[in-house]
Amino acid sequence: MYCIQETDKPNFIFRIFHIIQLREDKIILPISEEKISSRKAQKLAKKTKRILDKTISKRIVISKKIQKQEEYVNLLHTYSLEIIEGKWLFEALSCKVLDYILEKKEIQKEEIQISILVNDLTENMLSNIRKIAKEYKRVNIVTNHIGKFRKIEKQILEQDGIMITVGNNKRKGLAKSQLILNVDFPSELINQYNIYENAIIINMKGNVKINMKRFNGISINDYDIDFDQREEFDYNKNTKYKACEIYEAQINKKQPFQEVIKQIEKDKVKITQLVGINTIV
Repeated sequence: MYCIQETDKPNFIFRIFHIIQLREDKIILPISEEKISSRKAQKLAKKTKRILDKTISKRIVISKKIQKQEEYVNLLHTYSLEIIEGKWLFEALSCKVLDYILEKKEIQKEEIQISILVNDLTENMLSNIRKIAKEYKRVNIVTNHIGKFRKIEKQILEQDGIMITVGNNKRKGLAKSQLILNVDFPSELINQYNIYENAIIINMKGNVKINMKRFNGISINDYDIDFDQREEFDYNKNTKYKACEIYEAQINKKQPFQEVIKQIEKDKVKITQLVGINTIV
């Protein structure tokens, strides 16, 4: 894994000639606060790629300030690099996210209905759905792939004795759901539904905006965490980088999901904030 960050002390020569420094596993760009030009973004992106072409790992984490250099980051995406953005971990932490919201809002589990918006179901998310269904009395899955999810509905009922509902009614499906876990519905799809006006929507993929005029709830697109810090996690996580991205970069995603959950518990990972549009929970 390599971390890309801004320089703390801009050097005039480095800035003029676009000189990038490589210090162990940190790639340091010759920029600080200012938004860079398109020409400079292209030069820095090409030089960054050349550095990473000589390394084994193509997994990178980008500092919070560099993430604001959108053109530079977009160019890195075109180079088939694995840019860690915390989305995989967000899905893995679904149950912790729900618990965090209930604690902050002082809501009891038996008082609410949860809807899960999902079309492409992974084994990881299926594990989360099973856990959510065990802890909450009213769980509703909204999907365009009803046939596939009917089999899962039957499987969970037979194996766990837990009832969930599966459907895709755009008028009624989300009308009473106080909590909505949006796994993979984009903005244009979720806005086709009649949404409970005070719902809290957790968008696992982020960047979802609710256009419904009467919507007074919270649409969450981002988050961060804290965890027991070990030496290998010392990347100035509280200043330059988002802790969730640093933590995700350390996860072996090929291992069984339950092993990931065990490691999350061992490291005492906890949600510290959920970030919505003009709102922090």
